[in-house]
Amino acid sequence: MGILPPSRLAPLLKGRLLAVCFGSDVDSTAMLVALHLAGLRPHVVTFADTGAEKPETMAHLDRMNAVLDGWGWDPIVVCRKVPLASTGYADLYGNCIANETLPSLAFGMKSCSVKWKQKPQDQAIKGARSGPNAAPPHPIWIDAQRTGQRIVKLIGYDCSLADIRRSRRLPAADADFDYFYPLQVLGWMREDCVGIITDVLGADHVPIKSACYFCPASKIWELFWLAASHPNLLERALVLERNALTGKHSRFDELEFGASWDELVHNADRFPSSNTTVGLGRSFSWNQWARVNRVVDDEFRVRRSEADRSRFLAAFRKLRQPDNALDAR
Repeated sequence: MGILPPSRLAPLLKGRLLAVCFGSDVDSTAMLVALHLAGLRPHVVTFADTGAEKPETMAHLDRMNAVLDGWGWDPIVVCRKVPLASTGYADLYGNCIANETLPSLAFGMKSCSVKWKQKPQDQAIKGARSGPNAAPPHPIWIDAQRTGQRIVKLIGYDCSLADIRRSRRLPAADADFDYFYPLQVLGWMREDCVGIITDVLGADHVPIKSACYFCPASKIWELFWLAASHPNLLERALVLERNALTGKHSRFDELEFGASWDELVHNADRFPSSNTTVGLGRSFSWNQWARVNRVVDDEFRVRRSEADRSRFLAAFRKLRQPDNALDAR
């Protein structure tokens, strides 16, 4: 099919009730640009803040709000789940600490994404009648109920094999929304998204990959980048991992591995091969990785000297491949 111009979106979406799920990443930023170039203005743009995004992601959110203001669009609606006061936590990190667990993705599940991203964005549109997240429905929902129209949620998945697989696993519609993938309709790959952002907004508007700083899907190059750029966040991630693997709810089996998790982290170069999740890296522990690669000292504090930071950045650049995210780092 090839690469299509943004104008091809207009006849497909014009007149529909449009809700953009903005991830503050490369793909969703390119999607906003494509909509603007197609003369399409969404009724609402939402962003789910888990409380664990990297500072660069939140800064990009501010930059894009300035862009939207220049286009005459409404600002991005930031959605954040408010837990019950009785839980004692306010964000995803606190949830993991309180429950002594890793994010669900470490176990091959996505409940944390549903709980902290999908539902808050749905509630921002549909409203909530009671509880700490109580709020009136957005006007787009009121219009949909009044007119019988379907709301189209626009998702920023590109034409990479991974995103194609993700979109094919999802339903085309549910009880409340239809789902549409503009970048896939246009045939855009990640490099096309970077190109359109650079051409229209400038290279400084190409964001980094959006993900929690303790995301189990993080690559090794991203860990080196985190150590160099945000050592305090990496330390918090290491605390979360240790809390989950040594707490009373830990699934770690000392009999299976022949030693405690702490002993293996301190004394071994790797964990024995197993289907058991042994850390934020699923098959590897971030704490063990950090010790083996001299990212942390004996107290598991991230090394902060200029020489160490230079070493981390060199490893980050060496390990990162051309197809890794294509973000601004």
